[in-house]
Amino acid sequence: MSVERIYTRKRSGGPQTSHERVQIVAGAGIEGDRYFDRHDEPGQNVTFVEAEAIEALLAEYDAPRDLSTTGRNIVTRGVRLNELVGREFLVGSVRFRGVELCEPCMLLGKVLASPPLPADAVVKRLVHRAGLRADALSSGELVVGAKFETAA
Repeated sequence: MSVERIYTRKRSGGPQTSHERVQIVAGAGIEGDRYFDRHDEPGQNVTFVEAEAIEALLAEYDAPRDLSTTGRNIVTRGVRLNELVGREFLVGSVRFRGVELCEPCMLLGKVLASPPLPADAVVKRLVHRAGLRADALSSGELVVGAKFETAA
């Protein structure tokens, strides 16, 4: 159960930037990300997505496996994100609270669409599997490879 990739985006619609490490600020999110210190929506600090959910969809339709296309900040491996809604958890030394599922939108559908799989079908397939919105409860450095710990 670990962090496989970390991404930020400086502006909406801009390219995702991959990082080996980022700074998390409690109540604000990832320094340098487009949503840093914004509070327009619940759980806007950081978004997580399971690599396995995206890879399964892309593999089924023989699409390129680019995990940055989801627009989520943290790509996990071996983590059941849906189980973290309403719970606190540690990633490395940084504490988060899962706020709500990050349901797919038509923009994500369009990004992941391919000739055999139209955008609306992508959205339908990823309902309850497109990630988790979370609030940063503590500050610290988050690195690729960081392990997840959940309270019992």
